[in-house]
Amino acid sequence: MSRSKIVRFIDIGANLTDSMYSGIYNGSKKHDPDLIQVLDRSWKAGLSKIIITGGNLEESKKALEISQSEPRLYSTVGCHPTRCNEFEEHDGGADSYLQKLKDIINTGNNKVVAIGECGLDYDRIQFCSKEIQLKYFELQITLSKNFNLPLFLHCRNAAEDLYNILVKYPGLKGVVHSFDSSVEEAKKFLDLGLYIGINGCSLKTENNLQTAKSLPIDKILLETDCPWCEIRPSHAGYKYISKENLLPSVKKEKWNSTSLVKSRNEPCNIKQVLDILACVRNEDIDVLSENIYENTLQLFFSSKTDVL
Repeated sequence: MSRSKIVRFIDIGANLTDSMYSGIYNGSKKHDPDLIQVLDRSWKAGLSKIIITGGNLEESKKALEISQSEPRLYSTVGCHPTRCNEFEEHDGGADSYLQKLKDIINTGNNKVVAIGECGLDYDRIQFCSKEIQLKYFELQITLSKNFNLPLFLHCRNAAEDLYNILVKYPGLKGVVHSFDSSVEEAKKFLDLGLYIGINGCSLKTENNLQTAKSLPIDKILLETDCPWCEIRPSHAGYKYISKENLLPSVKKEKWNSTSLVKSRNEPCNIKQVLDILACVRNEDIDVLSENIYENTLQLFFSSKTDVL
């Protein structure tokens, strides 16, 4: 297979609504808002599109608003499993909450490309019980079916239950994002026709690397899950990152507009994820990148005209 001439990226999961991009960390203002500079670094790094994650009703509104400011930005609409109590706490109840999610999708036109982030998280049931998570995950699956949009799925220590729900709905499209489970669990989701999203949290351990190595090339998508999931020196995959993609960073207290902030991930670091994948899979990095790019178009943008 010949090498591609242009390396192109799409970050399928960027939490650009996070307050860190407004310079606020744990409620404390540390520097000026710098989302414009973050995006500028992203485009220079080769990103052609970024999908902004909606984690609840408020974030879904904000994600859509940000996406409408730039042709290369898109968004998701949904409620993270650890925040599903919001359905029942919402003024007007769960039906009203669901309707407002629908309203965002309807007003988003071609900007909303997925339902989510939704799914199950059994590592943090102190925030939301399993029962509530299960109930409102299935409710969000109805949004996927009604709007013919793929699912942007969250799964933490809940692969069996997630699979058992999804298998009840034949024909669903989607991606299990930030995948950090076993080869066997990956295969179950792949058998449903789902894609697997790989980011820094997917590449922490040697077992993670073996899972990434096993994935079929036509089912891999790339993401950063920024500002989270940075790849640290202690991670198994770190040694495979090329020096040119280890960009300098400064502490947030010493912020400047031209540098990354230490421990705050950005979409431009998607190149690091690709570096690791290409090395552990022993594949040409440009060819791998182009295959993943085409996978992403197929899942999220197959019905859109502005996909070049």
